[in-house]
Amino acid sequence: MIQGVVKTYDTGTQTGVVIVDPGHDEVFLRPGSLEGSMFRFLRQGQRITFELLEENDQSFVTNVRIGHDGY
Repeated sequence: MIQGVVKTYDTGTQTGVVIVDPGHDEVFLRPGSLEGSMFRFLRQGQRITFELLEENDQSFVTNVRIGHDGY
C-alpha cells in the first residue's frame, strides 16, 4: 500500500488530488475511488493509504483506506 495526503477533494464530483509520500508526486482521485472504504468523503490534509491504478498513461487512486494503518 502507498501512503499520501489529500491535497484536494470535491464532494460533489468525488474527484481530487493526492500527494504521494515520499516523492510528492500527484495522483488523481476519481468517482469510485472510495468504493470499499468506510468513508464517503475525504478532507484536505487527511492521510490515506491506497493502491495505484495505471490507465491511459495516468495514475489513479484505488482501494482507499484511511490513516497509516489502512482502516
